[in-house]
Amino acid sequence: MRVTVDVVGEGEEAVEVGDTDTYADVVRAVGYSPHEVSVLIDGSPVPEDQPVEVDRVRVLRLIKGGSSPR
Repeated sequence: MRVTVDVVGEGEEAVEVGDTDTYADVVRAVGYSPHEVSVLIDGSPVPEDQPVEVDRVRVLRLIKGGSSPR
């Protein structure tokens, strides 16, 4: 299945997922760790270990960048 991933503030990317892939696999496919993002479907978060059931998700990065010099 092809899934469109909208990373909030960074753009969209389409990825291919298998029948047994989870939302954590989708997140990894676009280059992020499941620990640094939340996956949203229709505005509600979904567990990262849930099998992929939709063709469009939003990914909200919870951790971005590092500390800035003062």
